[in-house]
Amino acid sequence: MLVTLCKSKIHKAVVTEAVLDYEGSITIDEDLMKEANLLPYELVQVLNQNNGERFETYVLVGKAGSGIICLNGPAARLGEVGDILIIISYCILEEEDAKKHKPKLIFLDEKNRIVKKNF
Repeated sequence: MLVTLCKSKIHKAVVTEAVLDYEGSITIDEDLMKEANLLPYELVQVLNQNNGERFETYVLVGKAGSGIICLNGPAARLGEVGDILIIISYCILEEEDAKKHKPKLIFLDEKNRIVKKNF
């Protein structure tokens, strides 16, 4: 049997930009992507703590060390600069592998710097 689990999570990411005139996605600082084990174009679920919006999109690589979290295209209508997001990726594993799985969780401060890791 296959089960879907949290692969990684970026907790309390602060939106730094919202660019409506774009084809869609979320741009994430490359360093944060590496720490959270996210790949370019990977599907993520985004939860906005400020307004309750939940949506799926794909990840684009942002400049390393910039702290960028940018909502692009239609997603720009689902959040504003300063909103706090939870960004989650998932994986599908066999049940036996799932029992051993540990997600990569990173927790950010108000400048999108890592303050805690849980993996």
